[in-house]
Amino acid sequence: MSETVIEHVLGRLKSIGINHIFGVAGDYAFPVDDAVVNFQGIEYVGCCNELNAAYAADGYARIHGLGAISTTYGVGELSAINGIAGAYAEHVPVFHLVGMPNMTAQAGHMLVHHTLGNGEFDLFRKMAEPVVCASAIMTPQNVSYETERLIAEALYHRRPVYMSFPGDLAEQKVVSSARPLDPPISDPTILQSVTDAIVAALEGSNTACILPGILAIRAGVRDALQSFVDASGLPFATMFMDKSVLDEQQPAYIGMYDGKIMDESVRAFVESCDWVLIIGAMMTDFNTGGFTSHLNPEKTINIRHHLTQVGSKVYPNVEMKDVLSELTSRVKKRSEKSSIKPVSLGANVGSGSDPITAEALYPRWANFLKPNDILITETGTSALGLGFALLPKGVTFHNQALWGSIGYATPSAFGAAVAAPDRRLVLVTGDGSHQLTAQEISQFGRRGLKPIVFLLNNNGYLIERLLCKNPAMAYNDLASWEYSKLPEALGCKGWFTARVTTCGEFDQALKAAEQDGTGAYIEVVTDTYETPPAAKKMHENVKTLYQL
Repeated sequence: MSETVIEHVLGRLKSIGINHIFGVAGDYAFPVDDAVVNFQGIEYVGCCNELNAAYAADGYARIHGLGAISTTYGVGELSAINGIAGAYAEHVPVFHLVGMPNMTAQAGHMLVHHTLGNGEFDLFRKMAEPVVCASAIMTPQNVSYETERLIAEALYHRRPVYMSFPGDLAEQKVVSSARPLDPPISDPTILQSVTDAIVAALEGSNTACILPGILAIRAGVRDALQSFVDASGLPFATMFMDKSVLDEQQPAYIGMYDGKIMDESVRAFVESCDWVLIIGAMMTDFNTGGFTSHLNPEKTINIRHHLTQVGSKVYPNVEMKDVLSELTSRVKKRSEKSSIKPVSLGANVGSGSDPITAEALYPRWANFLKPNDILITETGTSALGLGFALLPKGVTFHNQALWGSIGYATPSAFGAAVAAPDRRLVLVTGDGSHQLTAQEISQFGRRGLKPIVFLLNNNGYLIERLLCKNPAMAYNDLASWEYSKLPEALGCKGWFTARVTTCGEFDQALKAAEQDGTGAYIEVVTDTYETPPAAKKMHENVKTLYQL
């Protein structure tokens, strides 16, 4: 073979759809990064730091299906590991390429930079093992097989994998070959049995509903999921982490199910159904309203990536896409329609010199959205406020609801914009979150991307103020920044920027952002304790649950 180790890996990543690799350069990573820059069809996307690069790869993968990041050994990969852990928790497949010291240094246990000075070189791969589903050190002898294995693991589990490249081996020629591995297939007998069981359960029920989840989107079965909803005639609700997995502008959608936190009519209906089909949803604390949801396990059908459970009976070795396909072809369509209609956040309130209250803020944001927008919100009060908005057709809502790493949203939004530069991207982040990763705003300007960024300035960590015993504690305070001046300082030339403190100013800024045609950055100033209703209720339950 004429290709090198790293060229072989890049070729396979390109073949499965990866067109961009995010990263920060470092000397041990030069063989990898040089190869990326010179590889036709894959673009190297530099970021401000490795953590941001990991967040960006995560955001890219949520839109594009797969993502990739390149870091140097030790200092670089450890900086990225929080972002990789978040991708692992939320089933986002990201390929982490790590440049290692060459084999001479490793064999001689040399005390080289970026090590712990103990002559050991496998420590950081071991540190990564709990937050990736597979890992390998790539060599000319194993690269063909290991590449196929790691691709298969990433696609099967929908989680990150770790690929490390000793500097000298990365540029050596491949000396082995392996055919691409086949994707998993369902056991036909078990598939028949589980389909029979689900069809029988639905035909014997008076009421049933669907809770579609984010794992269905990670598995790439959105269309199959929608086809099943259409064929069954069943209503569906979504939980917080799963918002927008299916379009909300359709008759089958009845609203958000979040335990006892919000939408009591939706909760009552879902929990009274004879059967509830959970398709790729996770019963996390935020999804269940602080574990206030109550679903009868014996009346729950749980369709997961590679197994399905009907009541207490488990059916292994069946793929989600196959189960959905079989159900779609066999299910009898119900004609009755649910009387429950999803609730919007309503019309804008307040005008002129009125302050920007929570009641004024969140309807404005919701009404600003257009069909097919990408909406990314930071974990915190803004996410909980917008999580209950009724989204226009084609809008996708993204939030790191399970891992909840503060600062995630801004670099994730950059990655999403790289993945879909033809779609309008709206980012809503808070001042506390933004101070962790604000420098990634510069990458939008660098690449000519034009997001609309809303910075919620409520003078500190509001989400933490709601949780802790004394909200006025000093650790919830922040340094005061001139946020609206950041885009210019970070090289985003020609962007519309504004700082708004009243409803009138906010309305004018929204109109300008829609018509300007450039990037926009709007600092929205509210009172320190302006909180949407869902955030208040959620944190009352969370504080009780964790005895805070």
